Amino acid sequence: MKEEKEVTLMKGNEAIANAAIRCGTDAFFGYPITPQSEIIETLSALKPWETTGMVVLQAESEVASINMVYGGGGAGKRVMTTSSSPGVALMQEGISYMAGAEIPGVIVNVQRGGPGLGTIQPSQSDYFQATRGGGNGDYYVIVLAPNSVQEMADFVDLAFELAFKYRMPAMILSDGVIGQMMEKVVLPPFKPRRTEEEVLRECPWATFGRKDGRKPNILTSLELMPEAMEQRNLHLQEKYQQIRDTEVRYETQHMEDAEYVIVSFGSAARIGEKAVELAREQGLKVGLFRPITLWPFPSKQIAEVAKGKKGILVSEINAGQMVEDVRLVINGAVRVEHFGRLGGIVPEPEEIVNALKEKLG
Repeated sequence: MKEEKEVTLMKGNEAIANAAIRCGTDAFFGYPITPQSEIIETLSALKPWETTGMVVLQAESEVASINMVYGGGGAGKRVMTTSSSPGVALMQEGISYMAGAEIPGVIVNVQRGGPGLGTIQPSQSDYFQATRGGGNGDYYVIVLAPNSVQEMADFVDLAFELAFKYRMPAMILSDGVIGQMMEKVVLPPFKPRRTEEEVLRECPWATFGRKDGRKPNILTSLELMPEAMEQRNLHLQEKYQQIRDTEVRYETQHMEDAEYVIVSFGSAARIGEKAVELAREQGLKVGLFRPITLWPFPSKQIAEVAKGKKGILVSEINAGQMVEDVRLVINGAVRVEHFGRLGGIVPEPEEIVNALKEKLG
């Protein structure tokens, strides 16, 4: 007899917290900031240190949080942090260090509007920060963009899986809409935390101090010899190309007969779904393309979808960021326009349909 899955109603932020406990996370290090504070609040209320042994620590700052993730990840542990836009900006040095030292870890960004302190309202204006590598050097992080509470829960384990597979940071790039909205969700099954022996076996690169007389591994992003630093960077670039070739994720809707395409990610894609429905009611043949991995970006897939189309509208809650990647992919073959709202204003589906008609009609 098939076991029925328990369906729960909760916020996206709460789903992140519950999934972290269930996915065998060893430690969470974070600092409160709107609109993601429910994550650390939920973890504090659930007290996983009493049940699974998971450490939950409010650090003194975002800088301290990411450096604690650096240390925990360097020991082969499944560790994560969460924050919102200005807080993630403060973490960029640590994220760059982790990428350079090839240390896995998960960062969740529940975006708010900016620049600077900006607003506590939703935004998608950290796309460049996430996909370009906001710190110094030639590096990337894997970026997953959920558009539902269910994906907030699902992507925690996926982010850890990818982070450890490729030894690099992975980011869940959410926003205030998904973080605060309530939906039905099926939480992942409990996964036991790995034993010390399992960590040693699965992460031979990790550093554990001196054990059994062995010399500890040294994990660092520092290399003083230019030739050696070049080889390290070439190694990273080869890894990034492998990820581009194998880890792209996306979904499409109503593309069979589409003459126009709306390209959106995260919460904007939720609004885009309704915009497609309204447009089709008005006789416009419109489809939706949703990148799930923002890095690696689904470049080849968008280029293929664009063939024979009359135009593409990139709808995102910012001044125009992902649209640059879409235009680079299309390279003038199809007309590409942008529609976005700023200041924490979330667009209505009708606005997207009107923009489609005005800009591409």
